[in-house]
Amino acid sequence: MGLLLDVNRTYTDVVTSVFSSTIAMKAWFATAAIVLVVVQVSTATRMWGRLEGVIRLPFPVVKSIHRWSGRIAFLCTLPVFFHCVFILGFQTPNARVAAHSVAGSFVYGVFAAKMLIIRKKGYPHWVLPVAGGTVAVLLVTLWFTSAYWYFTNIRFGF
Repeated sequence: MGLLLDVNRTYTDVVTSVFSSTIAMKAWFATAAIVLVVVQVSTATRMWGRLEGVIRLPFPVVKSIHRWSGRIAFLCTLPVFFHCVFILGFQTPNARVAAHSVAGSFVYGVFAAKMLIIRKKGYPHWVLPVAGGTVAVLLVTLWFTSAYWYFTNIRFGF
């Protein structure tokens, strides 16, 4: 138990050297990830032959933007994941937190499935967009049940 307390204290000290609190860090990193999810969905839609009139970039450029925005979004979720899983754990004190915990339990599994689908040929054409869309929906759900709640109830009080 002492080691866990040391990890939590060290983690909190590092986070609060930049942010006002650990929940503020999570809210801002999650918001950055959501902005990148919008880029992901937009570029994926463009790569699948839609939004060509809106995103007028060559396919290789769109593909590169899609890959890099996904990598950066993934990196933005890692500190949030660490705090939620290793410090807080699965919780269900109310419906919002329960929905957040359930969505969080699935997000990396669906993400891993999407990464495997990308590398393997032979799936029906609809499988990859459904997997990617599911990751996006889960991340938006996580954002609304955490960062949005934080910004509207704690930080800015909309």
